Amino acid sequence: METILIIIGGILVIIGIIGCVVPALPGPPLAYGGLFLLQFAEPTPFSTFFMGIWALVVLAVTLLDYYVPIWGTQKFGGSKYGTYGSIVGLILGMALGPLGVIFGPFAGAVIGELIGGMSGRKALRAGFGAFVGFLAGTIMKLGVSLGLAIYFVKGVLEVL
Repeated sequence: METILIIIGGILVIIGIIGCVVPALPGPPLAYGGLFLLQFAEPTPFSTFFMGIWALVVLAVTLLDYYVPIWGTQKFGGSKYGTYGSIVGLILGMALGPLGVIFGPFAGAVIGELIGGMSGRKALRAGFGAFVGFLAGTIMKLGVSLGLAIYFVKGVLEVL
């Protein structure tokens, strides 16, 4: 039984890491799922407290991933038009695949600011903020998912 848990858990961790850069896959929750499955092995590799802390980290990173591009837009001088444009760009970008998710918030923020009457240069700056926010979110997700992968490997070594 442990072998099946390890295989399925390992697959989830790998898909979770891939999901940090592929828009349709929730990276950190999938990687956490792999760690969670490992908990059903004997001996249980992690404490309940450890799993609870990681669950909170995964939840926080997942929520922040949606907020950080909006924050980046505002931090780089964007208005509510750029913020809403960034959100619309992210949603529409999901339909266009990975490049759409990367450039959607940027394009949406720029278009939103232009609609709001901002100059081209300031609109580009707000769009750049959305892009920086997207990159920050991706790096954050990758860091958490890689951390979960490291603990998964340590847990597998304990179980074996």
